[in-house]
Amino acid sequence: MKKLHILLFFIFFLNTMVWCRQKPAIDVIPYPSSVTLMNGTFIISSGTALNVPQDLVGEADFLNELIKNAIGSKLQLSRRNNNVIKLIKNKSLKSEEYRLNVSKNLIILSGGSSAGVFRGIQTLRQLFSEKAEIPGHLLPSLSLRCLNIEDLPSFEYRGLHLDVSRHFFSVDFLKKYVDMLALYKFNKLHLHLTDDQGWRIEIKKYPKLTENGAWRTLNNQDSACIAKAADNPDMALDSRFLRKKDGQQQYGGYYTQKQMIDFVKYATTRHIEIIPEIDMPGHMMAAIKSYPFLSCTGDSHWGKLFTTPICPCKESTYEFAQNVFKEIFAIFPSKYIHIGGDEVDRTSWETSGVCNELMRKEGIKTSAGLQSYFINRMEKFFNANGKKLIGWDEILEEGISSTAMVMYWRTWVPEAPLKALKNGNRVIMTPGEPLYFDYPPNKNSLYNVYNFSVIPKGYPDKDRGNIVGAQANLWSEMIPSEKRAEYMAFPRAIALAENLWSHEHRNFKSFSKRLLTQYARLDVLGVNYRLPDLENVITDRVFINQDTLFYKNPINNMVLRYTDNESRPSAKSLSLDKPLIIKENKLIKLGVFSKTDTNLRELYVLNFKKQTIMNSVSKPNVSSGLLGSYYKKLPLRSDGADLTKPDSLFYTDMISVPPSINSPAFRIDYTGIIDVPEAGIYTFYLDCDDSGILSIGDNVVVDNGGMHSAIEKNGQVALEKGMHPFKLVFLEGGGGYKLKLLYSFKNSEPAELPQLWLKH
Repeated sequence: MKKLHILLFFIFFLNTMVWCRQKPAIDVIPYPSSVTLMNGTFIISSGTALNVPQDLVGEADFLNELIKNAIGSKLQLSRRNNNVIKLIKNKSLKSEEYRLNVSKNLIILSGGSSAGVFRGIQTLRQLFSEKAEIPGHLLPSLSLRCLNIEDLPSFEYRGLHLDVSRHFFSVDFLKKYVDMLALYKFNKLHLHLTDDQGWRIEIKKYPKLTENGAWRTLNNQDSACIAKAADNPDMALDSRFLRKKDGQQQYGGYYTQKQMIDFVKYATTRHIEIIPEIDMPGHMMAAIKSYPFLSCTGDSHWGKLFTTPICPCKESTYEFAQNVFKEIFAIFPSKYIHIGGDEVDRTSWETSGVCNELMRKEGIKTSAGLQSYFINRMEKFFNANGKKLIGWDEILEEGISSTAMVMYWRTWVPEAPLKALKNGNRVIMTPGEPLYFDYPPNKNSLYNVYNFSVIPKGYPDKDRGNIVGAQANLWSEMIPSEKRAEYMAFPRAIALAENLWSHEHRNFKSFSKRLLTQYARLDVLGVNYRLPDLENVITDRVFINQDTLFYKNPINNMVLRYTDNESRPSAKSLSLDKPLIIKENKLIKLGVFSKTDTNLRELYVLNFKKQTIMNSVSKPNVSSGLLGSYYKKLPLRSDGADLTKPDSLFYTDMISVPPSINSPAFRIDYTGIIDVPEAGIYTFYLDCDDSGILSIGDNVVVDNGGMHSAIEKNGQVALEKGMHPFKLVFLEGGGGYKLKLLYSFKNSEPAELPQLWLKH
């Protein structure tokens, strides 16, 4: 009997250890590679010591500041081995790899380098209560569960991007942004410092770049932001960056070299590499307006899509570019420098005599070849100065050396990464969908970012290692304030952080639960994050007798307030703290507020409609699948009446765009019958880029029309069992598309329409 008890205890112990490895109770993001929980706790108090070697003093100082903020005093340095936190470099580990062992009397944090130790400190930090982050709120001690963690990143390049040209951000905000990157184990910040709308970095040899080029009269993007500010204060232009000159209001600002050197040093102590981008040969209007000799025509203006670029055919252009980059090299120690190279309107080159002469001399056949000539020549200059060039994927056109790094962004050019890999280039993935964080977030954004495949399926094994990681971009045309920037970046950036660090062992359900615990820390850190989505919000709701409106708050820092008179909810509107019964047609505007301010953070417009069940129709001799009518161009009229004859027809048993369709802009009508097996209210979810409108019978069920990035909208319809006319009109305006239609019935999980339901 005793042996049986011992055996049962041993089995229980093994099962407990397995459970700890699979479902450890730590709320850390990114989630570590391996976690083993153990019994006991380690208490950090004023009597605890720090044991660190000389080459980890900077990391120890960072940890000590966290502890001082929590308990009111720093830990003393000591060589003892009891009641101590020990930081160690372990050269057998990879650079950013770390091991964290917490026992009752000792914490040992070892890393493959100082960066690895610092990443481990961020895990330790998240194991502290968020109350440890509150300034002036002293705790008697910090308690840590005993555990073992072994951890390392999946990708070497884990980045965020910030456009400071379209709208400007203070140095203090840049530091706060870096702090957030460090907390979630990013290691790169790509700063987009120049563009048509403003030059943001001091260049001493060319002072007009900031005297003139850093300022502009208000443009159409500023006006759009001002209009939106009437409903959302975060859309207002930052008054610190407005000035009056010659009777005109101007917007602008720039960083001095001293400020930027200080910022780079700040980021370096947090092991964040700052990669500057000076975008050329396109996106240079601010520079050309200051120094007109830079273009082939002596000026710069907007063309059909982009502005006049600098002239790659004049030696004075290269003298300017090299002088600028020499100063950039001195400010930024990063081995990578971004040259842009995207969205170039080459019209002025094609009509330039000096360019025609250069093309004859160098055997260049096209204006695209001129761009390749410029990029390759600049890369040689970079390399001669110990730097490596990064460019957007357009630099692949007409050839680039294998030593340049390519940043893939154009989702409508899916062959670009493979082309770069075949050329021997290393690739950073940053596709517009889902990694352009200036695209408005929705309830699917976190899932899409979290489950984004950094290495696309089917890529050859021999090339996969040259995809070094990914980056999310925050373009600021419609981001005029620091609060708006934080709202757009977080929590999507947190989802990306775990994707890139913990790629091989991702679990979105686990991440979602851990994310809920992170919001309290973000509150303490003063981050204006997007509040969590309410679950299963149906915007066009149908009921037969009555409906009920009520949602449970995902986190404590949320209040729901509503109006039923078409006015916008305010902090004084009625609170949705109990179920609201709906018995008649009604429009409800449901506002999401944070308890920390009175601003409306999120607005749901809910249209309740009382409806009788739609009668089914009789259709003899139906066949499986819907009829697809494909038009190679978009209609000129809003009703599409000018598209009288489709270019081709096809039959399909699923809602998807056939792979044979390669027109940049097109329309597809999916028509036929939907045959539902049971009477009741059906919910449909239409996620599309660009426009999609779903109709069943005479009812428009989901209107997701207009040219926009991927957005999901939903709606309901009450259907009798049987067949009903079905039509889905999808329009793609160019730049990559998405089309996905799901349904739900009786609160089931959204799923694709069964093939048996689709007929014609």
